[in-house]
Amino acid sequence: MNTTTQKMVEQIIESIVQITNPYGSGSGFLIDGLIITNSHVVSGLKEVLISTKTLPKTIGIVIYDDPAYDLAFIHSPIAIHQKNPLVLSDKPVQDGDGVIAIGHPYGLNYSTTEGIVSKASRLQGEVEYIQFDAAINPGNSGGPLLNTSAEVVGVNTFIIQNSNNLGFALPSYTLKEALDQFNNYNSYDIIRCLSCKNLIQESTIQNDYCPKCGTKLDVAKRRREGYKPSGVVALVEKILYSLHINVTLSRRSQRSWRFEVQSTRIDINYYDNGIIIADSALCRIPQENIEELYNFLLYENSKLERLQFSINENTVYLSYIVVDSSLNEIYGTWALRKLLDKAPHYQKLLIKLFKVLEPKFDEFE
Repeated sequence: MNTTTQKMVEQIIESIVQITNPYGSGSGFLIDGLIITNSHVVSGLKEVLISTKTLPKTIGIVIYDDPAYDLAFIHSPIAIHQKNPLVLSDKPVQDGDGVIAIGHPYGLNYSTTEGIVSKASRLQGEVEYIQFDAAINPGNSGGPLLNTSAEVVGVNTFIIQNSNNLGFALPSYTLKEALDQFNNYNSYDIIRCLSCKNLIQESTIQNDYCPKCGTKLDVAKRRREGYKPSGVVALVEKILYSLHINVTLSRRSQRSWRFEVQSTRIDINYYDNGIIIADSALCRIPQENIEELYNFLLYENSKLERLQFSINENTVYLSYIVVDSSLNEIYGTWALRKLLDKAPHYQKLLIKLFKVLEPKFDEFE
């Protein structure tokens, strides 16, 4: 990345949003106080998790869902600070123009790639897209495509799989048209019918059919039903609720949760092999006092019930491991409560006794 691009990205990075829900993650960006993203990024849900450089993970409300143009608008209940707000370009791009894509591919936050416009207008079905060659991947969806003046020229929407950098973005003029239509409606909870393309107030929909043309509205059904965990996943979340953990804010996927307890971070993952691991990375081993540290951990392991210390590479973990068929509400709640109590205690103790190093985490992970 050249110096000019790097400075430009630093100026507008506060406007780039990370969006997650139980089904996946994607990107978004702020325009006039609204978070813009793709419809497929919000997965038909009314609530998603949003975060930025200045906004910690927060529940955002999907107020507009448009599967026809693969657009969605999200309202943040907390104002998001922007020193240099993004604006939509009022000039259409031309073949060969330089463009920059910003987003969170594969969870790699604030990744930036450069390229050129391969084709300014490429028709896919009924919708025109900008074709460009800046590398984008799953997780980039919903992020902005910028010109060299840091103006938004498109919304990164999809790629052609197994191709060499074939990316497609919805043009800014289509986004502006959708924004104008939505703002003129002067209401929240709007969806666009995939068939007749009319904007529909959600409260006027009966039995998930479009009141204008009678087409079944799948997005209306998904928004009405919301996300409903089942089986072991539902049991894990029931236990977390009982421990006063905000489950919605903790979800990273359908089988993964993360939250903070004092100075420690707790991760819970339910793997395909049926193993559930709840653990906390307490510290990194020091270069001195290693034998004393190991002896201490072994001794504590002999006393702990249901919890255990382990070392992966150079990081010390305190963990609760259980097979899904053995998990029940009583013992699961007891063990997780113990982990939540013991993790901060042991982290402080290890730092004091052995001068261990604090664990390293991605700043925006």
